[in-house]
Amino acid sequence: MALMDNYLVKTASLHSFLNLLLNAQAPDKFTGKFLEQLGFSTTNDKLLIGVLKGLGFLDGSGVPTQRYFRFLDQSESKIVLAEAIKEAYADLFAINTKANEMSSNEVKNKLKTITQGTKSESVLDNMVRTFKSLCDYADFRTTSNTKAVIVTPENKDNKQEDDFDKETPTKTTHELVSKKITTEMHYNIQIHLPETRDISVYDAIFKSLKEHLL
Repeated sequence: MALMDNYLVKTASLHSFLNLLLNAQAPDKFTGKFLEQLGFSTTNDKLLIGVLKGLGFLDGSGVPTQRYFRFLDQSESKIVLAEAIKEAYADLFAINTKANEMSSNEVKNKLKTITQGTKSESVLDNMVRTFKSLCDYADFRTTSNTKAVIVTPENKDNKQEDDFDKETPTKTTHELVSKKITTEMHYNIQIHLPETRDISVYDAIFKSLKEHLL
């Protein structure tokens, strides 16, 4: 079942904790001692390590993952968190692709269904608060399935060729139409020559044609 079981009892300090992570050097291993160095030393604060593991920021032994390092890039930290939430609560997003926009009561009802009544009301409330607090921090607006196109010298040239190919038929058609529409007039003159053995008659006819038409 893809549903993060890790949760906080209190979420008031969750956002400040995430902000501190952005300005702290990643440890070789995320331990309780490192958590205390950040200023989080209560029993509830220790649950933060479990939340980071559930989000895939830490592996099972507490070592930061690639996702953790991506999160440290403040230009995409909230986007990375949104991706992690969708993965950690995959069952919830399978029911509603916009689960992050659901109300707390809606989330709780869905969690009851997913967990099949195995969680107590207090645990469900903690799970809901943790989920909603994480979602409030994350940025889901840029985690759609739309694939970004990275322009490189190679595909940039290809794009130019494609654009040229698309424009060529229109341009060619225009040129052909322009060539066909002219003011030239062509005449087809048929001459029926009389039957005669006198060659001078033909000479007179062609001479007249030369003088009047050519």
